[in-house]
Amino acid sequence: MTFKRKPLADCVPELVATARGDQPATLVITGGKLVNVCSGEILAGMSVGIQGGRIAYVGKDVSHMIGAGTQVIDAGGKYIAPGLLDGHCHIESTQLTVTEFARAVLPLGTTGGFFDAHEIANVFGLKGIKLMLDEMRGTPLAAYMQVASCVPSAGAEFETTGASIGPAEVAEAYTWGEDVIGLGEVMNFPGVVYGDEKMLGEIQATLRAGRYADGHFTWPSSDWRLPVYAAAGVTGDHECVTAEDVIERVRLGMYAKMRRGSAWHDVAKTITAHTEHGLDSRRMMLVTDDRSSESLRDEGHMDFVVRHAISQGVKPVTAFQMATINTAERFGLSRDIGSITPGSCADIILLDGNLADVNVVLTIAAGAVVAENGVMTVALPSFQYPAEVLASVHLPSRPTAEDFVIPAPIVSGSLATRVIKVLENHVETIELIVNLPVIESRLQVGAGNGLCKIAVLERHKGTGNKSVGVVEGIGFHEPAAIAMTVAHDSHNVLVIGNDDELMAQAANAVADAQGGVAVITANGVTLFPLIIAGLMSAEPFEIVAAQSAAISKALYDAGCTLNYAFMTLSLLALAVIPTLRLSDKGLVRISPEEGIQLVPLFCEELSS
Repeated sequence: MTFKRKPLADCVPELVATARGDQPATLVITGGKLVNVCSGEILAGMSVGIQGGRIAYVGKDVSHMIGAGTQVIDAGGKYIAPGLLDGHCHIESTQLTVTEFARAVLPLGTTGGFFDAHEIANVFGLKGIKLMLDEMRGTPLAAYMQVASCVPSAGAEFETTGASIGPAEVAEAYTWGEDVIGLGEVMNFPGVVYGDEKMLGEIQATLRAGRYADGHFTWPSSDWRLPVYAAAGVTGDHECVTAEDVIERVRLGMYAKMRRGSAWHDVAKTITAHTEHGLDSRRMMLVTDDRSSESLRDEGHMDFVVRHAISQGVKPVTAFQMATINTAERFGLSRDIGSITPGSCADIILLDGNLADVNVVLTIAAGAVVAENGVMTVALPSFQYPAEVLASVHLPSRPTAEDFVIPAPIVSGSLATRVIKVLENHVETIELIVNLPVIESRLQVGAGNGLCKIAVLERHKGTGNKSVGVVEGIGFHEPAAIAMTVAHDSHNVLVIGNDDELMAQAANAVADAQGGVAVITANGVTLFPLIIAGLMSAEPFEIVAAQSAAISKALYDAGCTLNYAFMTLSLLALAVIPTLRLSDKGLVRISPEEGIQLVPLFCEELSS
C-alpha cells in the first residue's frame, strides 16, 4: 500500500464534487463528537467525508456522498480528533528506524511530526538526512524533515564528528522538497548571538528558502541575549524548563515547546505559564524530545504527553490544540494538517471514553485506516540502508584498560579535579570541584568515593582522539561499565564506569557490534546492538523495546537508578548544553559569561 499526499491544488475538483454529492466519498465517519481545535469546541453528532487523502466535508450529515464503494465508519459517539503532531523529535533517539517508529506511534494516534535528524547527520552528514527523509516518504506519516544546524554542535575545535554541515549544505537540502521544512534546533546559540558566520549563514539560507528556524537557548530566560537570538529569525524553542521560559519566548513572538520525553519532564512546570499565569496558549506546543522505545511501549507517545498536560490542569481541547493546530501553525502547515476541516489532509483519530484519557482506538492517516485498537492494520514497506551506514565504528585499535587511566602531574597527594554532576530528569549538568587522591601518578576514581570515570573515544575517522574525565551521580554500587555509540551529538564512543578493565570490555563490545550500548557487570554483558549509523536498530519495534528495557534493568541492578538512565547518560558528550561536558578533545564548559570553552581536568591553583 502506498500513502500519497497530493497537494491541495491537485485535489480541488474531486473535493468539491464529493462535498456536493456528485462523487462518492472514499471514506466517511459518522456520528461522532468532533474535537474542533480551530474553535476550541466539542461538537456532537458530527460526520466527516473523505476523498482520497483529504477531507471533503465536515457536517451533521454525509449521507449524500456515500456510494457503493464508500467505506463507512460509525463513530458511535466516540470523539473524532485530528491526528497528533510531534513538534520536536529525533527519531534516532528512539533507536528505531523511521519505519518502525511509524509502526510504533501510529496506533497511539501520532500521524505526523517534525523530525530533526541531527544524530545521523553528525555521523553521515546530508547523506544520512536524505536516507531518513526517503524512508519517511514511504510511511503514512505526515513527516517533515528539519536540516541539522549544528554539525558539529559546538565547532570542530571542541569535538570530532563524522561530517559537517554549513550554509551551502542547508540550502541544498531545501531543494529536496517542500517536506524539508526548516532548520533544526540551533544549539550553538552563543554563535548566533555573537555573530558566528556559519550559524547566521544557515539561518539566512533557511529564511531565503521560506522555511522556519528552530531554537535551543539554554541561558536563563531573563538573559538579555534571548531577544538577540530571536532577532536572528529563530521562532521556536524547546529548551523551556520553567513558566518564565515559556512566558518570555511567547512575548517575543516565539513558539514555546513544552516537552515530556522519557527523561525530560518539563511539562509540569512549563504548562503553568498557561494554567497559573493565564498566558494565551496559541503559541504553546507539546512535544516529546524524545521518548525511548521502551517508553513508547510502556507509556505512549504524543498521546501520553497530551494526557499528562491534561492531568496538570489544561482543558482537554486546549491540550489537543497544543499537539495539533498550534504545531501546524508554527510550521506554516495549518492548511494541510492539524485540524479536521474541509481541504485538510485526512489524518484523524477516534477516541473512546473520556477525552482526557486520550484513548485512541482508530487511526486514519492520509485518508486510510492504518491502525485499530492499538494494532497496525496495514503493512509498511521495508527500507534498506547502504553497507557503509552499517559499518560506522572506526577505532584505530582495540581499547585496553590503560586507555582509561587518568595520568596526574604529581606522583602522590591530591588534585582539585573538575567533575561532571548528572541531574536526574534534566539535560543540564553541574560543574563540581572535588579533591581526588593521586597514587603513583594516577588519579584515583571510583575507589569508595562514589565517582566514575567517563571517556570519549573518536569513532568516525580513526584519529585515536581520546579524553577521560570524572562524573558524579551514576550510582554504581559494584564494578560496572557502560559504553555506547549514542553520545549526543558527535556520537563518538562514550564509556562510563568504575573499573578500567570493564570499561575497555564495554568499549570493545560496542565496537565489535558496529554500534550500540553495552553494560558489563559481574552478571555478564547486556548488549543492545545499533548497527544503523551506531544509532538505530535494524530490529522490529517490539525487540528494540525489549533490548532497551534490558539495558535499563542492567543499569538499575548495578545501582544506576536514574530515570531512563541511558538517555540521560547519552547527553554527557553534548558540548553545547551547560554546564560541563566531555568530548574527544577534552572537558567542555558552557557558561553565559564565557560561552563555550575547553577547560583542563585539574584546577592547579586549588590542588595540594
